[in-house]
Amino acid sequence: MATESHDDAWTLEGEPAARSIDDVTLAEYDARPVAKFAVAFLIGATFFLVPVPWRGELTVPFDVAVSLVTESFPTAVGVYCLAVIVAGGLLTTLAELDRRGVGVAGADLPVDLAYFESSAAFWFLRVAGALLAPVMFFKFGPEWLHAPGTGGFMWGTLIYSVGVIIPIGAVFITIFVELGGLEFVGTLSRPVMRPLFRLPGRAALDSLASWVGSYSVGLYVTRNVFERGGYSRRDVFTIATCFSTVSIGFVGVVAATVDMLELFPLIFLAYFVCVVVCAAILVRVPPISAVPETYVAEPDPEVPFEGSTADYLRFALSEAVRKAEEGETFLDAARRGFVDGLRLTSLILGTILAVGLAAVLLSAYTPTFRILGAPLVPLVDLLGIPNAETVAPATIVGITEMYVPVLLVAEAEPMARFFVAVLAVSQLIFFSSVGPMMMDMFRDVPIRFRDLVTLFALRTAILVPLVAAMTHAVNALGLL
Repeated sequence: MATESHDDAWTLEGEPAARSIDDVTLAEYDARPVAKFAVAFLIGATFFLVPVPWRGELTVPFDVAVSLVTESFPTAVGVYCLAVIVAGGLLTTLAELDRRGVGVAGADLPVDLAYFESSAAFWFLRVAGALLAPVMFFKFGPEWLHAPGTGGFMWGTLIYSVGVIIPIGAVFITIFVELGGLEFVGTLSRPVMRPLFRLPGRAALDSLASWVGSYSVGLYVTRNVFERGGYSRRDVFTIATCFSTVSIGFVGVVAATVDMLELFPLIFLAYFVCVVVCAAILVRVPPISAVPETYVAEPDPEVPFEGSTADYLRFALSEAVRKAEEGETFLDAARRGFVDGLRLTSLILGTILAVGLAAVLLSAYTPTFRILGAPLVPLVDLLGIPNAETVAPATIVGITEMYVPVLLVAEAEPMARFFVAVLAVSQLIFFSSVGPMMMDMFRDVPIRFRDLVTLFALRTAILVPLVAAMTHAVNALGLL
């Protein structure tokens, strides 16, 4: 994933005219490609969408699979994460030395070193992660470093989860995408995604992967489509920063933490509305609107299409079957997805550890966020949210890790707990995981630290009054 200069980017010269169902050549519905698409769609939908009971709650098979692996084999997962992070730091160093002509025998390695080329900043972060990984795995150093709320959470929960989520998710999402699922979902979603969010219809799949699986899987889909010319830089910037949502399952965890599991449908509905409203606003203002609509590969945009609902369904099915006919076998897609997921994990896991550990330590052991939150106390009071002294810091500490604000208000009044629960999951950008993941995966966009901080501030400014209004509405219904 070598960084490409903007001077070498591909651009679109003009918007093609919209086509109707009579202007397109529909695919032949031969039994084999239809069956391939149907089975791939069924596998993906079942794994990511079908609710199943698990430990007294409803979740999806993907969440069950990840939980079984991380909880049943914690030592093995720890060894795997340690190996992947150290390998990522080592391969990045070899790639950098090779690029500088220091005589590394890159051709003798069974990996493409160009994939691991990086800027100096991310080289440093990956190496820092490689040095920190043995410290966290073997629990070297002071106890406060490995406390459950800091290093213990970072290593044993976030790193383990991301390390397992990406390769497993990549297997099933690659089968789904390569055998027609992307074309089917994307075509049907065009009438919503383009006018509301200025995105191709296919971006709906990235968002759906985040909602039902993990933002890690959603970003993996975005990276793959981007590298093939399906997204411009602005598309990627928008999807990554506005639709890398926390999963439905995690929203349930947040609801349980604030002792409001009975209000989960309302919390999720409020969260959904917040994500849609923020995205619709932020795509139209800087920094997102200032990102160039250039490509890193030969552009493969969606051709505009107009028609009835039935026309869209016919066109979507035709595109899906055509893709399935051209696509690989199930086994080849699964194998490639796993390898791609493993490579991506080795690329970003060290960065997540280095940045994320610094973020949670800053939150836990310094008064930084209490000081930054103090000026917001009068605003929270003005909005009628109780426990303002506790809620105000919680509105900004989520930039470190979105679960921290929820812990801060666990003993607060119901209105304060509902407010922070919805706000925390809706802010999206946090530096224990998704922030460094975006910056490292999309250096060729680029997504920069200052952009993410700006977007976090803008999201918070939109969300605070919006969520306050929702909180008062729920309270007026007598539910809080």
